[in-house]
Amino acid sequence: MNKLLASTLASALVLSAATAHAGGPVVIEEEEEVVAEKPASSAGILPLLLIPIILCVALCGGDDDEPQRMIIDEEDL
Repeated sequence: MNKLLASTLASALVLSAATAHAGGPVVIEEEEEVVAEKPASSAGILPLLLIPIILCVALCGGDDDEPQRMIIDEEDL
């Protein structure tokens, strides 16, 4: 019985050892994610929209002038 158990154990050890070293060691390398950097001069679209709006407010302005009154001469009536 001991011989049968020893030969079974030896054959199992040989098969498992051959299977364990069949492919060699497995090395898993993590890939680094490549991220494209934005240029530092990128200001976006918001300043481009704000500049015309500010210019319009400054140049158009409000109507602070007094309303003009029409002066009618008595001769025109």
